[in-house]
Amino acid sequence: MSRTLFTNVTAILPDRLMEEANVLCVDGIIMSVSRRKPRLGADTGVVDGHGAYLSPGFIDIHVHGGVGADFMDGTEDAMRTVCRAHAQHGTTTLFPTTTTGSPEQIHAMLDAAKAVQKDQQAANGARIAGVHLYGPFFAEDKVGCHSSEGRRSPTAEECRRYFDKGIVRIATCAAELPGAADFYREARRRKCFITCGHSNASWPEMAGAFRLGMRHVDHFWCAMSNVSSVRGRLGVPMRGSMLEFVLGIADMSTEVIADGCHLAPELLDFAFRMKGAHRLCLVTDCNRALDLPPGTYRFGSNDDGSWFESDGRVGWAPGRTSLASSIVGMDHMVRQMARDTTATLPEVIRMASLTPAERTGISAKTGSIAKGKRADFVLLSRKLRVKRVFIGGEEMEVVSHG
Repeated sequence: MSRTLFTNVTAILPDRLMEEANVLCVDGIIMSVSRRKPRLGADTGVVDGHGAYLSPGFIDIHVHGGVGADFMDGTEDAMRTVCRAHAQHGTTTLFPTTTTGSPEQIHAMLDAAKAVQKDQQAANGARIAGVHLYGPFFAEDKVGCHSSEGRRSPTAEECRRYFDKGIVRIATCAAELPGAADFYREARRRKCFITCGHSNASWPEMAGAFRLGMRHVDHFWCAMSNVSSVRGRLGVPMRGSMLEFVLGIADMSTEVIADGCHLAPELLDFAFRMKGAHRLCLVTDCNRALDLPPGTYRFGSNDDGSWFESDGRVGWAPGRTSLASSIVGMDHMVRQMARDTTATLPEVIRMASLTPAERTGISAKTGSIAKGKRADFVLLSRKLRVKRVFIGGEEMEVVSHG
């Protein structure tokens, strides 16, 4: 039996900070969270935080790649490379996210994710909680930086083959596509968290998707409809869009890319004030350029994914006419959100941990520092820099990123 005490820390709980906290873990599971220091046996290891924050490990529900690899490369090596890269930035659980691509490429990605998921250990980086089936079911006019050749509408047969792999836990489809209703029904039957993204859907189309189980919109303000774009598609009278639907329906959640490049501070704070920490998730939407120098890279499969340019701060589509995903980890999102919004630190951390855990149905096991949950922790400096990372109580080596 392995016993570890995390002490001399300020624990970041979902609703408050607990100073001088003591968190006792046994075999990678949290046994107690208290200001009182428990009696220690000779076999109890001690992690002295030296006054740092003890945060729950971050959970990323929308992430594509890092350190030269993309999940759509479809290999176990690429899968582990990305999981290790994001663990360096405090992410202890993630959902590998597909792009547009061929059925063969998506199946290869799903198979690689299943294989790596079975071999969970801290040395492999962030734990895979399931796959986010994101591409290829996007609207033709909202493909964004994804390869347009791999975009299509869903068919029952193609979708069923993906779901039959047993690893898809988040499922995205543009609500206006032919076959979207059947996609949502199948995803609901498989108990997936259902989202709408890369879509030019109107309010009525969103309402229809909502009745079928859709509860989330991907990267708010990015590759999504607004009143003007819906009017361009459907004419007059003007109709509500995804934006109004998310803001108007309390049960809807969404996510923001808080890298300082996609959204200005007023938009980040607006999203937080409108949806709150219980319905807003932080995501990286990060690509393979994470922790690499500026240059040109593939988004999606390294064989035929679309090209993008990293300037060292964010990804750009060719010609720099539009953004192409982020190139930073969740620790950056946390710092940016803390700096640019009115959210408290517990609220910011909640958006990066417990809220995505709740939305995806894994909060009984992870997402907060609470008795009975996994000891997935990030020790953060007072400037919210990652100092140490623990996955299921096991520490993984962290390389400083400045």
